[in-house]
Amino acid sequence: MMWTTPTTVPRGATNLAGVSESTVGSTAGSLDAGTTPPDDTSTLPLTGERTVPGIPEENYWFRRHEVVYRDLLPRCAARRVLEAGSGEGYGANMIADVASKVTGVDYDVSAVEHVRARYPRVEMLHGNLAELPLADGSVDTVVNFQVIEHLWDQAQFLRECHRVLAPGGELLVSTPNRITFSPGRDTPLNPFHTRELNAAELTELLVEAGFRVEVMTGVHHGERLRALDAKHGGSFIDAQIERALAGEPWPEDLTRDVADIGVADFELREADIDASLDLVAIAIKDPVT
Repeated sequence: MMWTTPTTVPRGATNLAGVSESTVGSTAGSLDAGTTPPDDTSTLPLTGERTVPGIPEENYWFRRHEVVYRDLLPRCAARRVLEAGSGEGYGANMIADVASKVTGVDYDVSAVEHVRARYPRVEMLHGNLAELPLADGSVDTVVNFQVIEHLWDQAQFLRECHRVLAPGGELLVSTPNRITFSPGRDTPLNPFHTRELNAAELTELLVEAGFRVEVMTGVHHGERLRALDAKHGGSFIDAQIERALAGEPWPEDLTRDVADIGVADFELREADIDASLDLVAIAIKDPVT
């Protein structure tokens, strides 16, 4: 997800432009760019710490997250799924289309209340991800997308995931690739991130928590986004950040290009993992033999 710089700006700005007060749409119908949400339980403050649907300038980041849900959704079919760090809840609601049961856990009380009101198919719990409020072996799949980089004790969280998973269960993780997200830095550029990881570091954490890493893949720009990189001076991402930090209206062509992005414009592949935008791991809790 993108972040806010500075963290307080006028109402009506977006996650990319820097926001602390604005609200955004989160209904199923608000996925189309430009939708204006009603002022009720379908709104949730955009703090800069999470991405949400329905904001034209946020659309690139939202679709970049959504593609991972789309591609890994079959692994949740007919399973008891926990989404650890469910945020706005749109992903947990997607999972509810195929899972036998979906439980969400989030530390943010307002997010918990929002998900309960907006996505009734999701059983929503308030809790600390370092002490998951679930019994041992009680779920078949844990989903943790774009969350682990926010946690102070990543190793403890992964041990908790291992504990609540049934033998043979799967942990599905996505996180920004440190090599491309904060290049050349040990300290994350994003002020909401505590520690970003590369593929080797994520693998090491998973193995130390008791998991076997079955797949380590990454999110990359597809053909259309590579063309937009070239169009916007070599980096479509940098073009968005530059305009956001300038605090000025976006050029019409940039606004249009961002709003038109869809999940089909991203691809997941194992090749060139260190060049990926986001890491995506599938880790298994093998039965004890």
